[in-house]
Amino acid sequence: MAQVPQTFFDALAVRSWCGLALEALGRAREEIDAINVYPVADGDTGTNLYLTVESATAAVEAVFEGHRAGGDRRPTLADAVRAMAHGALIGARGNSGTILAQLLRGMAQELAGDEAPAHADGEGLRTALRHAADSARQAVAHPVEGTVLTVASAAADAAGRTEGDCGAVARAAHEGARAALAETPARLAVLKRAGVVDAGGRGLVAVLAALVETLTGEAPRGMPAAGGPWSGSVRTAGPVPHARVEEAGGLGECADGGAVPEAGAGGPAFEVIYLLEAGDAAVARLRDRLDALGDSLVVVGGDGLWNVHVHVDDAGAAVEAGVEAGRPYRIRITHFGAGDVHTTGAEPAAPGERAQRAVVAVVPGEGLAGLYAEAGATTVLARPGEPPASGELVQAVRRAHAREVVLLPNDADLRHTAAAAAEQVRAEGVRVALIPTRSAVQGIAALAVHEPERRFDEDVVSMTSAAGATRYAEVTVAERQSWTMAGICQAGDVLGLVDGDVAVIGQDLTATAEAVLDRMLAAGGELVTLVLGDGTPDSVAAHLETRVREGYLAVDTVVYHGGRQGALLLIGVE
Repeated sequence: MAQVPQTFFDALAVRSWCGLALEALGRAREEIDAINVYPVADGDTGTNLYLTVESATAAVEAVFEGHRAGGDRRPTLADAVRAMAHGALIGARGNSGTILAQLLRGMAQELAGDEAPAHADGEGLRTALRHAADSARQAVAHPVEGTVLTVASAAADAAGRTEGDCGAVARAAHEGARAALAETPARLAVLKRAGVVDAGGRGLVAVLAALVETLTGEAPRGMPAAGGPWSGSVRTAGPVPHARVEEAGGLGECADGGAVPEAGAGGPAFEVIYLLEAGDAAVARLRDRLDALGDSLVVVGGDGLWNVHVHVDDAGAAVEAGVEAGRPYRIRITHFGAGDVHTTGAEPAAPGERAQRAVVAVVPGEGLAGLYAEAGATTVLARPGEPPASGELVQAVRRAHAREVVLLPNDADLRHTAAAAAEQVRAEGVRVALIPTRSAVQGIAALAVHEPERRFDEDVVSMTSAAGATRYAEVTVAERQSWTMAGICQAGDVLGLVDGDVAVIGQDLTATAEAVLDRMLAAGGELVTLVLGDGTPDSVAAHLETRVREGYLAVDTVVYHGGRQGALLLIGVE
C-alpha cells in the first residue's frame, strides 16, 4: 500500500518517517552487515543502525501515547523530534548508530528551538539537514572522507541547492546521498580493496529514502524491495570476502568517519561505549583525554546527556575518564578479538564454526553480567526503565553463534519480547528454547544445572525445573504513593516484593529484607541467594547471612554484587 504523503514536516511525519526507516533498515540489515568487511569479525553496522532507529521509534510512539492519555490531540513537531533524537541517543549502538543519533539530534536542534514552528516547510527541512550534517561531523574527533559523514554532507548540499516543498528537498537529499555513496570506494582505499561502499552511508541512504516516502507517498526508485541487489552499486569490482565482521568504527567499519589504518595494521584492542551524564565543560576535558588514550572517538549529545564511543587499549582508563567527567552508565566494552565482554561469555567459536549450545540471558547489572559470563552465558544488560528490544536479543543470539540456544529473559515483562526474538532466530535455523524466568536469581538457578553435554530437551527441562523451584523477591524503594497487596505505601517506603507482589512495607532496609526472607523461608529452602544492588551496604547481606545461619539449619547463603540493577536487593530461595 502506498504511503499517504505529508505535504509538510510535522509530528505525524516524524512518526511515519521513523516507522518507515525502521522497516527499510530491517530489510537492508543483512546486506549492510555483509558489506562491513574490515577489520574484525561479526559485521553489525546494519543491526546497530536498526537498533538505534528502533529506540528512536519507540520514543516517538511513547510521546504520541502520552498525549492520547492526557487528552491532547497530538504532540507538536518539537515534541516529536526531541523524542526521536533522545530515543536515538540512548539507544545508539556502535559508531554508525552513534553518528545517526547525532544527525537526528542536529535536525531536532533546528526544528525544536525556542521559536519552533508547528510544522516545517522546505526551507526548514533544508536548514535541519544542513545542521544535522555539520553537527555529526563536529562530533567525530578526526573526520575522514568516504564515510557516512561524506554521505550526510552530500545530502545536505543537494538539499540546499533545491527550491520547493519538503518532498522536493527530501528527494534531492536522497539523490545527493546516493551519488556520494557510490563514490565512497574512490575516496577510501579500504572500501576499494574490499569492493564495497561505506556501510554506514548505505544505511543513511535507506533512512533518507524513508523520508522521501513519508513526504511524497512514493519510495525512491533504485532501492531494494527486500534488501536485494541495488542499482546504486552496493558492491564495486571484486568479491566481498566470505567473513562475518563486526562494526569497529573508524578503525575499519568505515561508518563513523574516523581514521582508518591500512589493512593489517594493528589497532586498539577495545571498543568502549557508554552514556554519560555530565556538563559541557567536563565533556570537553573528556574529549581531550579520550583522544589521547585511543582513536575513533565520537561524542554526541548535549543538555547533560552524552553518548561516548572510543577505541582504546586500556578500557578501564576510558571508563575512569567518564567517572571523572560525570556519571557513566550502560557501559559496553567490546574486545575486537574475543567478542563483547558484556554480551559474550566464553571465547567465541571460530568464524563459520558454530558452538553446539549456548545460553543467552538478560541481566539487570554489570556485576551479574560478569557472573553469568563466567558461567559461559551470553548476556544482555537491562537498565531500570530501559528494557532491551527484541532486536538486541536477536543480536545476542547471533553473537552466541550456536546451533542451540537457551534464552533466559529474567523478567516477566520481557517474556513477549524474548518470544519475538526467539521466533526470529528460529527462522534463521537456530533451535531456541525460551525458559520463562522472571528474575535474575531464577536464571542463576537455571545456569547452575546447565549441562551442554546433555540432550537439548533434557537440559532445557532441568533448567526449567531449577528456575521454577526458585522463589524470588526484591527489595526496593517506593517512588510514589500507591495501593499494594500489603496496603498503601508512601513515596520513600521500603517495599519487599515476593514473586512479583508487594508483601512487606517498611521504613528500614535491613528490617524489611529480613521480613521478606523469613516469609520466603517459612515454606522451606536449601539455598539463599542474595544479590546486592549498587549502593546497598554489605552490612545488609551480613545481617541476613547471620539470620539464616542462626534461624534456619542446613540452609546455605551465597552473596553477589549486582551493580546498578534497579533493586536494592534481590533474593532467591531454592
